[in-house]
Amino acid sequence: MIRPWNLTVHLDTASDQALYVQIADAIIVDIRSGRLKSGDALPGSRILAKQLQVNRNTVVEALNVLLNEEWLIAKERKGTFVAHHLPFQRSNRKGQLVEEIAVPKSVDRIRFDDGHPDSRLAPIVELARAYRQIFNRKAKWQMMGYTHPLGDEEFRRAIAQMLNHQRGMQVMEKQICITRGSQMAMYLVAQCLFKKGDYVIVENPGYQPAWRAFEQAGAHLLPVQVDREGIRVEEVEAYLQKYDTIKALYTTPHHQYPTTVTMSRQRRQELIRLSNEKGFHLIEDDYDNEFHFGYRPILPLASYAEAKHVIYIGTMSKVVAPALRIGFLVGRDELIEQVGDLRKIIDVQGDTIMEQAVLQLIQEGTIKRHLKKATTHYKIKRDFMAQLLNEHLHGIVDFQIPDGGMAFWIVPHLAINWRNVANELALKGIRIITPDQYSLPPYTNGIRLSYGSLSEDRLTEGVVALAHALKAELSRV
Repeated sequence: MIRPWNLTVHLDTASDQALYVQIADAIIVDIRSGRLKSGDALPGSRILAKQLQVNRNTVVEALNVLLNEEWLIAKERKGTFVAHHLPFQRSNRKGQLVEEIAVPKSVDRIRFDDGHPDSRLAPIVELARAYRQIFNRKAKWQMMGYTHPLGDEEFRRAIAQMLNHQRGMQVMEKQICITRGSQMAMYLVAQCLFKKGDYVIVENPGYQPAWRAFEQAGAHLLPVQVDREGIRVEEVEAYLQKYDTIKALYTTPHHQYPTTVTMSRQRRQELIRLSNEKGFHLIEDDYDNEFHFGYRPILPLASYAEAKHVIYIGTMSKVVAPALRIGFLVGRDELIEQVGDLRKIIDVQGDTIMEQAVLQLIQEGTIKRHLKKATTHYKIKRDFMAQLLNEHLHGIVDFQIPDGGMAFWIVPHLAINWRNVANELALKGIRIITPDQYSLPPYTNGIRLSYGSLSEDRLTEGVVALAHALKAELSRV
């Protein structure tokens, strides 16, 4: 296929506009001028990269922008072509083409998410192999029917064994419900626990998706501040004296979301005492227990023998990959029975085949080896991130090096407008989570900066850009 077109563009490396955006804009100019016409084929990304003397990934990202904005279309095994219906061409009522101004869409090249794992580390080959082997079993037909709404019994037994051996708990499979991720577990708990007018105490800043599950069930939120020892128990006690219908307290004690703080042992004991005395539940979200870089992670609230009202939520999504929607919910028999009845209404059962495949990976030791490898990987990346922050944000922000997890919590020395910073970064294709997405007014001044899913190059570019944006914003304070 002949592709005679050559892109002529002067790339300004000193510009605030990313190179891939400059390339995309230059191609749009050629399309609008008629130099490139609908149906014309573009050279391959390698050829364009050679012409422009840039990294091929830069060209690929420019093409992705144009595909997303519908300037180009991709045909499998044929290449990339100028679209037949362009963004600035729209039909009027008489069917004639008119020109409009195209509004560029935002494309995130670097996303500082809330702490996702690196999917490239996931044991995909092993999981696919286990999946195939399950379908080759003689009794595979037995798995094609309905199973227990709480999840495959053998898989629940393996989860119970893991919790008992590694997290100091004492549970049986009948006290566990397998869910499609921790958010589903949160929803089931909220629907079974709360009624309209009830109150739930939450950490502020905290995890808003859980808050929405509680509010959807009719509960009202009572925010409590977090410091370097975790949730402030004196504020919890003040709420308990004021309200009679506090049904639960939601907490992330191992690595608090979003601040990464580990709750102190004293506060854990105080919360358990208050829960036992007042009869409210402790909803413990242990979302990344596996990734701890110290000698030993602190055991969860659910492991304390004296704790009477703890509901424990965990997930396999960070262990394997976010796309693997397997979470688990642990509670007293009567709660799990309620959860099972509700589960049957909205989702008759979980993914039994996937549960069997993950069970096989657990039994053959694949998960254990993967966790060992992944923990080493994330510890190295955490140290690299700490080095970047010290190099580029020293004297601008405060931060503590976290003992685990996949994110840092950074707090500028002065209060700033994070929305301005986010907007400036978005122009460069960099996305951060702003404080309004994990706190209630008045919003916190810190942000959660993840590192788990990003390469070292992307982390470096992102932190450098963040440093420039913060300096610019601080100069206006």
